[in-house]
Amino acid sequence: MADQELVFYTHPRSRGRIVRWMLEEVGAAYRTVLLEYGGSMKAPEYLALNPMGKVPALRHGDVVVTEVAAICAYLADAFAARGLAPARDSSLRGAYYRWLFFAAGPLEAAVSNRALGFVVPPERKGMIGYGSYEEALDALEGAVSSRSPYLLGEDFSAADVYVGSHLGFGLRFGTIEKRPAFEAYCALLEQRPARRRADQLDDAAAAAATPRA
Repeated sequence: MADQELVFYTHPRSRGRIVRWMLEEVGAAYRTVLLEYGGSMKAPEYLALNPMGKVPALRHGDVVVTEVAAICAYLADAFAARGLAPARDSSLRGAYYRWLFFAAGPLEAAVSNRALGFVVPPERKGMIGYGSYEEALDALEGAVSSRSPYLLGEDFSAADVYVGSHLGFGLRFGTIEKRPAFEAYCALLEQRPARRRADQLDDAAAAAATPRA
């Protein structure tokens, strides 16, 4: 599969920026297809790939993957030689899945609900997977506050791409409260060459798509 064509469907102002970073970490050649909100994202050709009509999506040969966490996990396994996921028999595999899907589930739900003004009544916390916004952030703060630089220790992984992106977006747009541990972790990730390349590519694409006055 590693020699099959990679096609990346995205918009530079979307969660596709996370996948762009992951693709740059993988280092494999890929082709980018830029789509527009409400236009080409809803075209029949793209809906055949992703019935949700949203980006990002990834096509790898005959395999189509949507949802950012799934794409990151898929790429880490498809290009295992890059070392972006623990070996399948590694004791770190559990923590890898834990934090990757913690960010995709409880963290995103907690942050999104808070941004929308939804507060879980204390007596209803048992109905919500994340409990409360504060509890979700506290759990994540513990994960990034260790003496090790990354979520799995000394080794950077796809979990750092996904979790770090969520934290970075949240800190930038004010949906995640600033805590020293979050800011230090994000600052470390921003130094990665692949992250910088990805940002440059998406920033250039966004600038080119912006109508000039």
